Amino acid sequence: MTVAHTPNRLRTAAISLAGLTAFGLSACGTGVSTPDEPDTAAAEGYPVTVENCGEELVLEAAPTRLVGLSPSQTELLVELGLTDSLVGQAQTDTHPLPEQVQAAVADVPELSDAAPPTREVLLEAEPDFVYSPTTYEFTTEQGFASIEQLAEVGADAYVATGGCPERRSQGTVDDLFTDIENLGTIFALPERADEMTEEGQSRLTAVEEAIEGAEAPSVAQLYVEGATLMAIGGGIEYDIIARAGGDNVFDPDEAAFSDFFAATITPEEVTSRDPEAIVFSVNDADHEEATRAYLAETFPDVAAVSEDRLVAVPASNLFPGTLGNIGAVEHIAEGLHPDRF
Repeated sequence: MTVAHTPNRLRTAAISLAGLTAFGLSACGTGVSTPDEPDTAAAEGYPVTVENCGEELVLEAAPTRLVGLSPSQTELLVELGLTDSLVGQAQTDTHPLPEQVQAAVADVPELSDAAPPTREVLLEAEPDFVYSPTTYEFTTEQGFASIEQLAEVGADAYVATGGCPERRSQGTVDDLFTDIENLGTIFALPERADEMTEEGQSRLTAVEEAIEGAEAPSVAQLYVEGATLMAIGGGIEYDIIARAGGDNVFDPDEAAFSDFFAATITPEEVTSRDPEAIVFSVNDADHEEATRAYLAETFPDVAAVSEDRLVAVPASNLFPGTLGNIGAVEHIAEGLHPDRF
């Protein structure tokens, strides 16, 4: 199996293949409150410390000027009850927010649409807390503000656990709950964080119970961009397939996935493994249509295609640190085990 450069959209949604270095996360005491409590109440219990990407993040008080660097992160902040503290949202065109969240952030400035905001644009928003899906959004080579540069102006940065460099290939859906717990600590909202975790875990348990005892079909998880075919063999995506009751034909132990969760493959690799189902991520309706056409033309004799067991999943639901991870488990499980739902 040959590993090649990752297509831009998949790379951007995940993490750079190389060039990521260890970073320090520094504290900045803002002396501010959560949206629901006065300053004096919010200051109680601080400083707080959480671990993020192998480093300690120490906060002297709850941040009040927040930026979500992707819709997934913006959504989490809104669901925690922090809408009034948002001073920016980014990469807004990469996937749509749920309608109720769209309405909540209608007046929040959009700092970027298809890519992370430039350093100048992000710093202009004067955030004191920036929440990102991966460390890619902090690469200076791309013109983005680094974590160190944010710290210099008094802004803390938090990266979704599943998007940390050392975690991207081994991440699981449970990383989302780590993020929710950490955010609950950072913003002194432990009860709301517990509610969100309980709800998410309840949904996952419902899927587990529904497919209990069902035979797991073999599954190839693919991403198609133009003529480039990629297989997913690790990370959160791999765990999502397992939780949905599928047996991935690509494995994290394979050499192709030793350094990254995705690898460019040849069509022959898929044909030889003859998966009973194919799960593929899509960016929009046009991308889904193009991918279905590619699969039908390229793999007419593969069981998944001939038996029409093709499950499209919004790529945004596979990003690290998104509530969509849970929705992806539910959706894929229904596609793999329709008789159980």
